[in-house]
Amino acid sequence: MSEAPPDPATIRMRGFTQRAPVEAVWDWLAEQVTPLGPETVPVARAHGRILAQELRAPEPVPPFRRAAMDGYALHGEETVGASAYNPLPFRLLGEAFPGSPFPGSVPKGSCVRIMTGAPVPEGADAVLPAEHAQESGNRVEVSDTVPSRKHVGPVGEDIEEGEVLLREGHRLRPQDVGLIASLGRDQAAVVGRPRVRIVVTGNELAGPGTERAPAQIFDANTDMLKGLLARDGGVLEAAHRVGDDAEAIRERLTADGADVVIVTGGSSVGAEDHAPALLAECGELAFHGVAMRPSAPTGIGRLGAAPVFLLPGNPVSCLAGHELFAGRAVRLCAGRDPDFPNASIRVPLTRKIVSALGRLDYCRVRLGSEGAEPLAVSGASILSSTTRADGFVLVPPDSEGFPPGTEVTVRLYEPAWSPEDPA
Repeated sequence: MSEAPPDPATIRMRGFTQRAPVEAVWDWLAEQVTPLGPETVPVARAHGRILAQELRAPEPVPPFRRAAMDGYALHGEETVGASAYNPLPFRLLGEAFPGSPFPGSVPKGSCVRIMTGAPVPEGADAVLPAEHAQESGNRVEVSDTVPSRKHVGPVGEDIEEGEVLLREGHRLRPQDVGLIASLGRDQAAVVGRPRVRIVVTGNELAGPGTERAPAQIFDANTDMLKGLLARDGGVLEAAHRVGDDAEAIRERLTADGADVVIVTGGSSVGAEDHAPALLAECGELAFHGVAMRPSAPTGIGRLGAAPVFLLPGNPVSCLAGHELFAGRAVRLCAGRDPDFPNASIRVPLTRKIVSALGRLDYCRVRLGSEGAEPLAVSGASILSSTTRADGFVLVPPDSEGFPPGTEVTVRLYEPAWSPEDPA
């Protein structure tokens, strides 16, 4: 754990005297944030959720022997010697279809017409493919040999009774949901989805679709964060837009009902940056100021059990702070891997990246045929730089940057997999 953050009152309008390493914040989050308890949801809404307990098969699948071919169920040993020149006769007793089995057993010298997936009747131990037989009334002439158990799927061919099918902590894919349904279950126990409150502060903000005053800008952070929360496994508890009013911020910050709280704007050392002092007063301000660019004026702490993130109001800083900290906590609460959830690729740089020792840099890049090109922007308010970019590169604090040709990890903005929000 790093040393305690400075008293917000002592650094107002003076600047940060220290900044915490990013990894110190990650270590704190790993200690403080744990998955929520389980909840039961309909299987149809379990896609993308995290399994809260291991899944064992209550019975074998299939629970009966089934035909693997269209043909005739019979005793395989009785077909020995059959050929096109020496067809062997069998008495046809009836037929079996999927969901409509033959009601009796098959004695020697007899057979049952059977379709793929139908239960193999008692007495029969093989299925002769239809192309090797010729029907005539209630008589079937067999022109090929079929060994015992051929074209018969055994009980438990897919799943054995008691088999562990899915481990606790597994993220449910469509095929996993189908597997659960194949066991006859219509409910699944999954890790709860964290309820996340967004509090966007600033007198300068107007809501999209409303009238904007001359000195105002439209709020981009609320809707951006909503999309990020859905990606990370969270569910929106509430979204508030308030001015630079300490009591209004306090009211939204301290209200019950959220598992994670994200405040944007008012996180730095300005005269109207109220959030750090409020969090220190009402809960715990574990960090204020992080050694990274952008999003250095980030604060992290707790109110009760809920982690709280004070992110800068500039949209790129807000995005970077969410990706590295707030989103990490949401993913931990949801039982997911805390690391960045989208796909990553390794490619060479086409131009150098310049950084400074002692801080982590969040550098936006665009992909081309030759590799990754750093975008020539540094402003934390230039949100369009992230829409022109394909992803970002993290330059570690022990590096002064990367020369052209260096192979780097690009974390892509495009999701690797984004299931439909089940809420």
